[in-house]
Amino acid sequence: MPWTMMNNEETYRIGIDVGGTNTDAALLDSKLDTIHTVKVHTTRDVNEGIVESIRRLLAESGVNPARVQYAMLGTTHCTNAIVERKHLGKVGLIRIGAPATTSVPPLADWDDTLKAAVGPHAYVARGGYEYDGRTIVELDEAEIKDYLARMKGEVEAVAVCGVFSPVNASQEKRVAELAKEILGEGMPVTLSHEIGSIGILERENASLLNGALLNVIAGVVRGFEQALQSFGIDAGVYICQNDGTLMRSEYALRYPILTIACGPTNSIRGAAHLSGLNNALVVDIGGTTTDIGVLAQGFPRQSSAAAEIGGVRTNFRMPDILSIGIGGGTIVRAGGEGETVTVGPDSVGYELLKRGRIFGGDTLTATDVAVKLGRYEWDGARTEGLDASVCRQADEIITRDIEDAIDRMKTSAEDVDVILVGGGSILVPDKLQGVARIVRPDHYDAANAIGAALGEVSGETERIYSLDEMTYEEAMADAKNHAVEQAVLAGADRATVQIVLSEDIPLAYMPGNALLVKVKAAGRL
Repeated sequence: MPWTMMNNEETYRIGIDVGGTNTDAALLDSKLDTIHTVKVHTTRDVNEGIVESIRRLLAESGVNPARVQYAMLGTTHCTNAIVERKHLGKVGLIRIGAPATTSVPPLADWDDTLKAAVGPHAYVARGGYEYDGRTIVELDEAEIKDYLARMKGEVEAVAVCGVFSPVNASQEKRVAELAKEILGEGMPVTLSHEIGSIGILERENASLLNGALLNVIAGVVRGFEQALQSFGIDAGVYICQNDGTLMRSEYALRYPILTIACGPTNSIRGAAHLSGLNNALVVDIGGTTTDIGVLAQGFPRQSSAAAEIGGVRTNFRMPDILSIGIGGGTIVRAGGEGETVTVGPDSVGYELLKRGRIFGGDTLTATDVAVKLGRYEWDGARTEGLDASVCRQADEIITRDIEDAIDRMKTSAEDVDVILVGGGSILVPDKLQGVARIVRPDHYDAANAIGAALGEVSGETERIYSLDEMTYEEAMADAKNHAVEQAVLAGADRATVQIVLSEDIPLAYMPGNALLVKVKAAGRL
């Protein structure tokens, strides 16, 4: 339908999720109903796949590009850059923590390739705070200036990490001022208290990686904005975070680390929207892996363990996701007569349509098994030559592995609701052990792109309060106010911001009646 015939007042949003096998795109209207979805192969130059998905979305839906108000992108660029050690920038680090933290040097658990990528400029300077914000040692500004002078011309970004800076950030902020003085106003500075939580080594690692990814995210945002402009789309640009919410593109340019692992969380948010459920397990089956996450109050459950990215421990927020090597392209192997059948973990990935047996290829895959057993109909599928007993054995293994993974993610022995999304969800039968009901919503195969488009915007805080100096109520109110301000900074409409998570843990091992408080707030664009 030509767009001139459509309601001219309607506005739209586009969500795009770039995965390892496919790039998915979804078009939603102002009521957040899904208008159209497309799936294209992810290309070596990821931007080509993004451009192609936008082109098809507009051409097939007939929507006027000028009516697209928001555009959201979920991307694996930053994860891949760390894992592949490519395109990372040189970062100078100043840890404010001598003499208290000198027993473990910076980058202690980094491998040589990653150390080489970020460069040799890591220094430990005098300073730091106690858990309650009292000064351990005053900052030595002459020492800081000396370290910054050594970095001049050698680094593209600076990371600053102080002992207990989430409680008191003054020293970190002062070092940032000195860095701008000596290295120029344009030098990007990552302050660890804005990214990680309590725990200096993991927070330091996250800050260093954030600085190293600034070039990567700048290329992503530029490419996305140019792609939109080339189609005449003048929209607010948002990037997906790994807690299932969005941040404005200019916020993403400062905190690229927050995009790590946003793919699974987009699927969880999309599954919640499409199914109408707020509490369930989400099983997202792609071409290569099955990712299982927990939907709690409409948002992905956060992991309490330290996250490892490319072999480096960090402690910023990450979704609690279990991945197993089962997907639509997973390879099934059978021995001779009566021999055992094995499934995966390797996959044919985006070559499925070329190598799968039902498409005339030579490799037996999980998709072949599902079609042979009548779970899915594929026009022109060549199922005659497939051994039914091998397919049944493979199906039993796939089903058992997925049931085991679901059990590992459950928090109680009771049966749970499961929302099935992703193109590979045809692999799963209609009944599973330990599952109360299976929900396969409409548009299940584009849940990730729909989750990207939905986006609410969040902010969070994690800090330690001394209850000798204030009441419990005052501490909680302060933390909630801080989380709300962070959400507004990231682009949320203040009137819609709500507290979606609040927890407090008494720290019995610390003096002064200490309380660790974590709060997360989220609101609409």
